[in-house]
Formats: sequence, structure tokens, C-alpha cells
Amino acid sequence: MTVQIKNVSRRGVLQGMGATAGLVLMAPVVSRRVIADAHGGEGLSTSAYLMIDGEGTVHIEIHRVEMGQGSRTGLPQIIADELDADWSRINFRPAYGDKKFGDQNTDGSTSIRMFFTAFQQAGAAARSMLVQAAANEWGVSVSDVDAKNHKLINKVSGATADFADFVVAAAELPVPDANSLTFKAKNMRQYIGRPVRNIYMNDIITGSSLFGQDVQRDNMLFAVATRPPVVGGKVTSFDKAAAMAVPGVVDVVELPTLAFPASFKPLGGVAVLATNTWAATKGRDALSAQFEGGENADYDTTEYEKTLWQSIDGKDINVLNRGDVDGALSSADKVYEADYFVPHQHHAPMEPPAATAEWDGDDLKMWVCCQDPQAVQNTVAPFVGKQPQDVYVEATLLGGAFGRKSKPDFAVEAALLARHAGRPVKMVWTREDDMRHGYYHTISAQRVKAAVSNGRVTAWKHKAAYPSIGQTFNPQANGPGGFEIGLGLTDIPFEIDNLQVNSGEARAHVRIGWLRSVANIQQAWALGSMVDEIAQGEGKRTDALWMELIGSDRDVNPADDGAQYGNYNAPLETHPINTGRMKATLQKVVDMSGYGKAMPKGRGMGVSVHRSFVTYVATVVEVEVTEDGELRVPRAWMAVDCGLAVNPDRVKAQMEGAVVFAMSIAKHGAITAENGEIMQSNYDTYPVCRIDESPHVEVAIMDVDAAPGGVGEPGVPPVTAALTNAIYAATGKRIRRLPIGEQLYA
Repeated sequence: MTVQIKNVSRRGVLQGMGATAGLVLMAPVVSRRVIADAHGGEGLSTSAYLMIDGEGTVHIEIHRVEMGQGSRTGLPQIIADELDADWSRINFRPAYGDKKFGDQNTDGSTSIRMFFTAFQQAGAAARSMLVQAAANEWGVSVSDVDAKNHKLINKVSGATADFADFVVAAAELPVPDANSLTFKAKNMRQYIGRPVRNIYMNDIITGSSLFGQDVQRDNMLFAVATRPPVVGGKVTSFDKAAAMAVPGVVDVVELPTLAFPASFKPLGGVAVLATNTWAATKGRDALSAQFEGGENADYDTTEYEKTLWQSIDGKDINVLNRGDVDGALSSADKVYEADYFVPHQHHAPMEPPAATAEWDGDDLKMWVCCQDPQAVQNTVAPFVGKQPQDVYVEATLLGGAFGRKSKPDFAVEAALLARHAGRPVKMVWTREDDMRHGYYHTISAQRVKAAVSNGRVTAWKHKAAYPSIGQTFNPQANGPGGFEIGLGLTDIPFEIDNLQVNSGEARAHVRIGWLRSVANIQQAWALGSMVDEIAQGEGKRTDALWMELIGSDRDVNPADDGAQYGNYNAPLETHPINTGRMKATLQKVVDMSGYGKAMPKGRGMGVSVHRSFVTYVATVVEVEVTEDGELRVPRAWMAVDCGLAVNPDRVKAQMEGAVVFAMSIAKHGAITAENGEIMQSNYDTYPVCRIDESPHVEVAIMDVDAAPGGVGEPGVPPVTAALTNAIYAATGKRIRRLPIGEQLYA
């Protein structure tokens, strides 16, 4: 089966839309709009996502970004299934930035769960109109016409016709109301729920795919920059003449100084433009730029940790309260208490940020390895005096992202430099640039107390203090926001009488941004670790204590305990916090891994479970710790309930990747600052797990009848707790600080 994949310009998209008589549909279905085509006919345009041209080719505008997670394959699967299209006759067109597509931010594990219905309706509406057109022509009822693999079938006469034969007639029909559409039964689907190969796989394998760092334009210059090492710092001097003396250097340009709030603005500094990246880099070295630190120049992460613990000891900001937690703690038979610390972490994608900008008169075109082309438009526009819709942005493929590339500060730099140079400019970030000038996962402290009476947990008190992502956009933000505490704490699914969640104040001194699974990283780790600590102390299996704490099958609503809860921007009616599904997922991973069986000395298994991005994931990790403290992780098991799994192959891949990602954080991940400067610069000082560290991962996808949930991020949160719990099982050593680093050697 061949798949036609085209990377086309905005002009090409518009020309293609009008190339032949066509039927174009979107969902939600809106009123018809007539467009002219190159053959003088008319087609129906009611869509931003789907067009069927006069030759029967299905054109799908994929408005989300591809970074290996498979969104640009999964979304077309939905349309193709409801349309009953032949996959080999689909033209996949990655969409440019435009608000008509709706939300394009490929972040938060939202692509399938937010747009499943829209793409399903688009395919079903097109099928309905084609079937109606054929029924009209053949003089039979709609029920006597089937659509199958790009064919329309007359069940009365046996006649068949290609979609192309009825596109024009279908375009004349009224668009069906969304509520009147019928969708395929589960057992009739040919694409949804089945593994479909990533549409970019051939290009990736052959090296012909286009990533941000690959973009080439005629007469293009390459730019690198030296930026203030401290957020909010300013350049005080630089040697322009020395940089200009480097062969290939064309210009040296000072970038605008950062004004708070940082948002997605560039950090300032000095850029070097050259005819190649090497010359630009050597020119930057020759600048000998000097900076003053600004208000964050005294930021030291070692000292700052003390501030976080002072916040933990200090004022409680209550966000959820059930029962009398303090009373239950004071009267308990036993109280368990533990503190957990997680340092700053970094996305560390394999491909650092890159953006290319080209001005044609007053027209600005950009090619950016971004997660959200609309964010590029909105961020760049004010810096160049344009309206967002007038900045044309194509999102290239992304060589990893994990949240970093939804923040387009680097795109602003490219746009400004291209306008200054009067030539296309590619702004290139090195890995060192990315590591030292990123948006970092927050540094956090947590304290958990649990009361046990008569062998049962009767109270749980959880407090977290860390700088908020919100301060990146609002300098007044001070401590975790409700949306962050809602990532694993205000939605604790425990059926106990006394439950309290508090936060503490904390200020940011670097740019805080979202990293894959966001605050779930630290909060799920503390939660899963404490459950294990209590279980071991009470002589219970950890999975059994989880089941006991989760309790009866029910839907949990944090508002019942006074919490403001966002539920990952999904309605609880559609995506409830369902304890039955959580327990089933946990039981599945226990069964598949054999958790609880006797292990040899120095080996152990750990388990944890977590709900995030409206998906349930349970994990078991097996470890071996040698006598000299070397940690090996031979195997891991994942059970995932993500509702309807549109492409099981990509779900499994995301779970496998999540294990390695979480292990990298747990074993190695630590970003530290001294005098406001980030100390790490590359994979030698900020390691990620190598192949020889990566375990064999077995993944089971739960078969449930529920709306699609997230997939890209939910695999990460339970892994770290399962890992550190396994270390305890193997060694008796409790890990309460990340990264694990050399703690096992002590």
C-alpha cells in the first residue's frame, strides 16, 4: 500500500483545494461555501480538514504537529474509517498556522481526544452525502447504498461506482446536521483501533523528511546567538569587530532585551549572522560578550531548596479538604511521614530548536520546529508589527519536543534577524543553547503524612511547594497554581474519610515551562512512593494497599471536597475519574508482570498507578542492584486504559518511550543553577538513558468502551515510583530525592 505524502506551501494548499470539482467537509458541520476550481466547476467547501476532489482523491488537512507521537497518522485514520476511504488514495497535507483549524497546540496529550469527534463527523458527513447522491442517481433508498473502500455499492442491482463519480452531485446536497450522522459500529471499523504505520516512516527511514534544522532557502543566512546566562540579564559589551573578522560572518546584531513577564519572548543577547553555521558559531565565540545578571543573578538551586522546605514548614494554602485530617493524625495508631524532592529538569530533545524566516516585501513566511504554529503567529506578530494571521507559519517535523517547542522564543529571533538582513535567516540553537536557556520543569518539595488506625489508612495530608508555570506569564504568581495541583493531587482517588491537599508559596528564578506530564512528574512519584512506604510498614503488598485506598467503583469529583479541578480541559461527564477503570488497569499490570512473586537477593519489583490526561496507566518495574550499587532495569510492564485506542501501535510506542523518558528523569535528570546560571550544557552533564540502560517493555492496552484519552504523557507519571519502589524491594534503601544518581553507592 502506498501513501501519498506532500509537504506543500500555503499557496499550494489553496491551489490544491481548487484544482478540481470537490466536496469539502469539516466538523462541526457548518453551512456550505461555494469555491471555484481550475476546471470551471464548483465544489462545496464546508471544511478545514477534509476535501474530496473530482478524481476521488481524499485530501486531509492535518492541523496538528508530528514529533513521532503519530498525530498526523491517527487523525486521518478517524476520517478514513468513517468515510470508508481507500488509504492509498489519501493525500495527507500538514496544515499551516490558521485559527480556522481550531486549537493547533500539539501539547497536553490532546490531539486525538480533542478532535476525535470533529474528524469522525467530517468523515461520516462526507460518506452520508456521497451515499445520498448515489441513491438519488440510482433511484433507490439510502439504506440500499453502501460505501466501502472508496466505492459506492447499489445493494439492489449490484452496481458499483467510485467516489469520484458522485463527488460533484454530492456537493450540491445540503450538509447533514451533525446530530443526524451515524457512525460505524466498532466491529465494522477498518482503521480505528488498528495499527497503521506512521505516514512519515518512509521519509524518516530514508532521511528525506524535513525537520526544523533541515530547512533551506535561497540566499539564506545562518544565525546563532549568545544570550544572557541569567534570565533577565543584559549584555554590557561585545567585540563586534572580532566577530566580523571571522570568514563567513556577515553581520552582528543585538537582540531586544527581555522585559518581564518572560512569556515566550526571546532572552536578548547578540546574534551573529553568517553564510554557514560553523562561521556563525566561531563568530559568536569571538564576540567575548559580557553580561550583567539582573534580578535572578543570585539564584542558587542548593540554597533555594532550603527556601522550599521553609515553605513546606510555613503557611498552608488549602486547596482540598475532606473530614478532619489533623484530628485523625493526632489520634492514629501510627503516622507515616516522608519528604520528597525533585530538582529542575529539562526537555533535552534530540533536535534543538530551529526557525527559518523569510520576508518577501511585507510578507513574512516561517518554517519552525514548533508544537503550535498559532503560538508562533501570536508571539512573533507584535515584534514585527503585524497581525498574527498575517504571519505564515509551517510546522516542520520535530525531532523530539516534550513541551519545549510549544514556546517559540527562537522563532521571534529568526523573524527579527531576517527582517534586519533582508535575506532568509535560519536561527540555529545548539544543544548547549537549549540546555542553558530553556524553559525548565519546576524544582519541588513535597511532604506527605498518612495516619493508620486498626491497620487501615484513615487520613492523608499532602503539601507541595514549587514555582509555578504561571509566573512565566504573570510575575505575581507565587507557588503552584490550581491547574498544577490538579495534576495528581486534588484528584487523588482515595476512598478515605480524611484527605487534605495544601500548597506552599515559591517564586521562580528561571523560566518555568511544561515538561512531558508536567506536575504529575513529582506528584505521582510522591503519591506512589508513600503508598509503597505504608504498605511495607504495614506488611501489605503495595498493589493490595492501592486497591484498598482506591476503594469502591465510583466516579470521583474533586469539587465535592472543595477543590477547583480542571480535569485536563475535559468535562467530567465525558472523562470521569473512574476508580473501577483505575483498579482494572492496576490488576492487569500485576497479572502480566507477576508482581508479588519471590525475587532473588538484589532484585526487586515495584508498582504504581496513576491517572493523568484522562488516561489510566499502571506500571511494574523490575530492577537489579549489584553489590557495588550498579542499577540495572531489565524489564518493565505497562497497562494503559486510554479509552478508545485509535492506533494501538502508537499507543504502545508512547508507553515504551515514556518508560525511558521517566527513567532518564529518575536516574539522571538534574538541572542546577549557580549565580543564576545553568550548570548543565549537553548530554554529558545532563544524561538521558542510553540503549544499554533501557529495559524491555511489555505494554497491554485495556479494551474499554470509553472516549479517547491522552497518550503522549500519561505513561510517564507512574514509572518513577515503580522504579524507586523496586529499588527498595531489592535493597531496603528508600529513595526520596531525585535523581537517584549515586545514592545506591552510598
